[in-house]
Amino acid sequence: MYDLAVRDDTLRLLASGLSIGETSRQTGVSRTTISRWRNRPTHDSVMTGTCPRCASQPHPPSPAGSYAYLLGLYLGDGCICWVGDRDKHVWALRIMCADSWPGLVQECIDALQAVRPTNKVRVVQRQGCSDVNSYSKHWPHLFPQHGPGKKHNRAIVLEPWQREIVSAHPGQFVRGLMHSDGYRGMNRVRRVLPSGVRWYEYPRYLFKNESRDILTLCGDALDLLGVAWRFNKRNELSVARREAVELLDLHVGPKY
Repeated sequence: MYDLAVRDDTLRLLASGLSIGETSRQTGVSRTTISRWRNRPTHDSVMTGTCPRCASQPHPPSPAGSYAYLLGLYLGDGCICWVGDRDKHVWALRIMCADSWPGLVQECIDALQAVRPTNKVRVVQRQGCSDVNSYSKHWPHLFPQHGPGKKHNRAIVLEPWQREIVSAHPGQFVRGLMHSDGYRGMNRVRRVLPSGVRWYEYPRYLFKNESRDILTLCGDALDLLGVAWRFNKRNELSVARREAVELLDLHVGPKY
């Protein structure tokens, strides 16, 4: 099996106008392999797929908005795990989506297909939720926050290229976080007044996560959107001001 950088360089030489024979002489890749790569330039199986982070000139995954949303889902309710024999280095990105929100399941599928368009997406029914997953050798490259143990027991820090994506698409990133570990609902407040007991209702967003790093990433993205927020609890932040909720509704809105 050739390294992905070799494949990228070989296809680049072909695109420049070189013949298969000349490309083979310059790269050392067999003519048969070059012909297969030329005829299937976008082929992306779990074993030989191209990866923007593995290219000879690494670049961010695209489309950036879909990736920002998927990153939010992964940090909230996602994990990356081995599939089958470890020697094959195949991974599954798994996002758990509550069955209460069928629209969320479809949006997760759409994001996975947008970021890795030639990888198959599977939906496995679990108790009360759907396991939306896709196999690839490259998920740890696309989500370098992957590591042993639970997320809140290790540092979660974005790579520079991830920070650029989130800075450009903070709304999609927050949408992914809220669709995973977030909630939008009505808060009821009881007030005792001289005239009697009165109840007030107002919409608010809550985002709950045990990782302080992930909470901070959410707060930073809300700051980029100009959305006022505060820590409601040790492991939860709240968006409750009317104008802040209205602004966040433009990017997130209720689950559906």
